[in-house]
Amino acid sequence: MRYQDAGVDIDEADRAVSAIRKLARGTFTRGVLTDIGTFGACYSLARWKNPVLISSADGVGTKLKVAFATGRHDTIGEDLVNHCVNDIAVQGAQPLFFLDYFATGKLEAAVAAQVVAGLARGCRQNGCALIGGETAEMPGLYAPGEYDLAGFIVGAAERRGLLTGKRIRAGDVLLGLPSNGLHTNGYSLARKLLFEVAGYQPATVVPELGGSIADALLQAHRSYLKPIRALLDKGLLRGAAHITGGGITENTPRMLPEGLAAEIDTRAWRIPPVFELLRRLGNLPEDDYRRTFNLGIGMILAAPRGKVRQAEAVLRSLGEPCYAAGQVVARKRGGPRVVYR
Repeated sequence: MRYQDAGVDIDEADRAVSAIRKLARGTFTRGVLTDIGTFGACYSLARWKNPVLISSADGVGTKLKVAFATGRHDTIGEDLVNHCVNDIAVQGAQPLFFLDYFATGKLEAAVAAQVVAGLARGCRQNGCALIGGETAEMPGLYAPGEYDLAGFIVGAAERRGLLTGKRIRAGDVLLGLPSNGLHTNGYSLARKLLFEVAGYQPATVVPELGGSIADALLQAHRSYLKPIRALLDKGLLRGAAHITGGGITENTPRMLPEGLAAEIDTRAWRIPPVFELLRRLGNLPEDDYRRTFNLGIGMILAAPRGKVRQAEAVLRSLGEPCYAAGQVVARKRGGPRVVYR
């Protein structure tokens, strides 16, 4: 017997790696010291004076199921990169390099290349090098036509430039930056409501969404690196929260010092139609609704009240819309960390 008789095709893996190598090289930055294919990837920190490395790992959850159902695999990688970039950007990090883990039961080089094309695109847009990764073929572990995807990012910030939230004060204004839809959270509930409860198919066109269910669900997770860096460079940012799983309710407090809470003005922005559709289909309780989805806000920024107009002007110069989503307040003893008004 050969390895191929057990379900592992080394030749197909070689074809996949060949495509991946070309895509990855297109993302290399000055700090990359090794080519794809070495046992370990090397990156130089020579241009940094007193760097702090900031790292994160994540996946895209059951959004992958939508990719499987539609055969559209070219945006999933971009979702993953942007999610990871946002997670370290809120701490002041500039992304340096990214590694991916792609695992499947039967490797299809063309599918792997689509996924990595999205990874490469996301890395290029964020100035981040796709420096390495792992492509694993494991027969019997995944259903036919399915795969799993995870990403690992490392960024750096000068120690004095870390964004910790410690400088946030009561009275600071909370600015909300719009999301592109669900991003990469809440898909288990969304798929159940749309495909099982409502009986929609991925290709079903829903007029209020302005397109098909697949189009709405596969909207790319946005990167907020540029607005965060622009505000940091101007000294206009005291804290930032990436609104992912847990929604505004659970993510906003992650940037707040003890004794402070966020007061959110629910009239400050219009919740996008896809979320309102999901609420109607599931008759979702308000608390669960707010803790499952981002509801149209993908990032919340804390800016000093006296500098809000400057911050808004910087965002406008980038073409970045924002909402005055609320303010930081003193937390009442035993009270919630987020209050909706």
